[in-house]
This record gives sequence, C-alpha cells and structure tokens, in this order.
Amino acid sequence: MAPDRWTIRTGSKYEELAGYSRAVVDGEWIFVSGTAGFDPDTGLFPDDPAEQARCSLSQIEDALSKAGAGLSDIVRVRVYLSSADHVVPASKVLGEALAATKPTNTTIICGFADPEIQVEIEVTAMKRSLATSGGAV
Repeated sequence: MAPDRWTIRTGSKYEELAGYSRAVVDGEWIFVSGTAGFDPDTGLFPDDPAEQARCSLSQIEDALSKAGAGLSDIVRVRVYLSSADHVVPASKVLGEALAATKPTNTTIICGFADPEIQVEIEVTAMKRSLATSGGAV
C-alpha cells in the first residue's frame, strides 16, 4: 500500500470475511464504507430509520475523525434504505447533520441481507485542509 494510502478498521468480523475496511484514506480523499445504523451500546438495530441514520452518522463521524476529518469534509453521500417510507425520516437526520456543507447525495431503495437494517450510509470526504474552498453557486 502506498504511504499516503491507509485503512481504518473497526475489528468487525465482516471486515476480515469480506476483505474490506471501514474507511480508506488515499491522500486527501477518505472513502467510508456503507455503514449500517446499529446502536454500538446494544449491538442492535433500532426499529426507527431516523435513529438508524443517527447511529450510522455517528460511526461515520468516528471513522472520519480517525482520518483527521469531520462531517463538514463530506462531499458525497449515498443512502441505502429498505423502504421508501424511510426517505423522509433518514433525510431529515442527514439534512440536520450536513446542512452547512450540503454534499451531493444519492438515495437508493434496496433490500438488505439482514431484515433489521433500514438504513445504510456511505460517504466520500476530502480533508478540508487540502480541499479548495468555494461557495455555493
């Protein structure tokens, strides 16, 4: 692996099984894997899409922090939902968390292998110190 490319691992058994990392840092870019919204204290998925979105964002924020970045450095979001009924609750959580930077966003309705998962979020971020600054057009 190149010296400016490194990974962030959580120790999840699935990382080893599927050969992935929570995040990959490659120079100024940070790619965070799809993150399902389980409660880290209980290990369970709340039966609430808004809460699952909050849990996902918390885990994403932790990975970004380890990479020297934060939620404000996110430039692209992909949201996967198990039902169209979850679009508004999950979107409100994202809207609150990302209101200042307004990254690009794609929302997809899909099926998950685990029926308890209602929300999964993945992001791409660029470290603010290396990104060019600009305003909204």
